[in-house]
Amino acid sequence: MKFKKVGLMTPGDMGQAIAMQIKVQGYTVCTALDQRSERSHRLAREAGLDDLGTIARLVSECDVVLSILNPGAALEFARYAADALRACGHHTLIVDCNAIAPDTVHEIAGVISGAGGRFLDAGIIGSPPRGKAKAHLYVSGPGATDLEQFAGPQLAVHVVSDRIADASALKMCYAAINKGTQALWLEVMIAAQRLGVDGMLEEQLRQTRPDFFERTLAQFPLMPPKAYRWVPEMMEISRTLAASGITPKVFEGAADIFQFVANTALGKETPENRDKSRNGKDIVRFLAQER
Repeated sequence: MKFKKVGLMTPGDMGQAIAMQIKVQGYTVCTALDQRSERSHRLAREAGLDDLGTIARLVSECDVVLSILNPGAALEFARYAADALRACGHHTLIVDCNAIAPDTVHEIAGVISGAGGRFLDAGIIGSPPRGKAKAHLYVSGPGATDLEQFAGPQLAVHVVSDRIADASALKMCYAAINKGTQALWLEVMIAAQRLGVDGMLEEQLRQTRPDFFERTLAQFPLMPPKAYRWVPEMMEISRTLAASGITPKVFEGAADIFQFVANTALGKETPENRDKSRNGKDIVRFLAQER
């Protein structure tokens, strides 16, 4: 199926960047900004997205709608989209691109298909595709190859399988390693700072694990403004592991760490307005002072 008009909900940091990569391919890209924040309005304007106002219009007027949201809002959006599908009678393709568990994906698929829509499951791995950054969109479900038309130099599209939820399973496993590792390092480095042994720990790590140490420090400055979204993502990873017979408790703890970060002043910043002069050690020092 060849798409002409693409809907995206919502133009946050990742959503805006994905929208811009699709727009540069020649598609009309729309969003729905009723009751959205001023930041969402600004990001949509910067990307040149068409604001259709309501989710109902977004679903009824677009060939495909990509859901790129806080994972905790994925099911709620699916229910709004389902109401719109029933009202307009169209068979719009809804693609969930959120960091959610396979069980959550199946729940959303049931909501969308029950309303007459078509559904695909997707997972985004990588940084927002701006500048030199590249993102990978993994897709699964019947007809997943339809999304290959969005592929470009900075947005790679990979078809995983024709089974719904395989893409999200991959995303959950990758995020568990990537963000789970950040949570573990952050927790321990804050503890070392508070215990007064951070200098000795750093010296030991530089001797034995310099690659991991430097790579992790480099990730910390980008993390605080995203921490609030990583909380529900960690809970979705917990749900994924529990369903596979593995303890969910490790990532329940990771959710606690990111909730702690989200509650600080650093966590209240946005990716656009954070102080870009801070390095990883600055982040650890700041958070170690918080209680």
